Amino acid sequence: MTCRTVKQFADAAAPEELFTGQWQNRPSVLDDYKPYLDDRWSEGCTNAWKLWGDRPARLQGQLPAGSRLPARQAHLTAGGDRQAALTSGRRRLDPPAPDTLTEAEQIQLKAVRTNCPELDALTQHVRSFAAMLTGRQGQRLPDWLDAVRQDDLPSLHTLAVGIDRDRDAVIAGLTLPWNSGAVEGHVNRMKMLKRQMSGRAGFALLRKRVLLSS
Repeated sequence: MTCRTVKQFADAAAPEELFTGQWQNRPSVLDDYKPYLDDRWSEGCTNAWKLWGDRPARLQGQLPAGSRLPARQAHLTAGGDRQAALTSGRRRLDPPAPDTLTEAEQIQLKAVRTNCPELDALTQHVRSFAAMLTGRQGQRLPDWLDAVRQDDLPSLHTLAVGIDRDRDAVIAGLTLPWNSGAVEGHVNRMKMLKRQMSGRAGFALLRKRVLLSS
């Protein structure tokens, strides 16, 4: 964090002054519905899931994730409402494992997936990949990639392209019991030693420290 950023926080007279930058005033799928959402927010409804559940027909499918509205409205609200909204958004972006959901949460998730086909497809692909990863079922990867490409999910398509560049290695990683954890640990240790000695010693001393610290 630069001194300029620290000064900006220190000199801000109101919370709204902190929310500026390249991400502000960008077009959003909610732009046409902001008057309705602002009215509901002013009435005291600051829960995006509640707003989505009470939405008019024209809002069908616009609030499936449940976290964007609090984040947006937090930019316009001070005090506890902002903190509560942001906290709510973080919780929804980091959901628990499916088998740990309560009955009410399962019903809520089912409703969200029903109203958003893209989110439903994404959920299926993510859970399928998790099953491959935890069950070491790398042989299923080609079928998983084909299934991903059949859905309109650009982010997963990008992931699929990256996997295809080194498909054999990914399949091995999803199948074999070995990993490179030990090697990565040694690499991190050597980087730490190198940073500690930056500009103060040559290769000979660095080599000696690496060998003696192993």
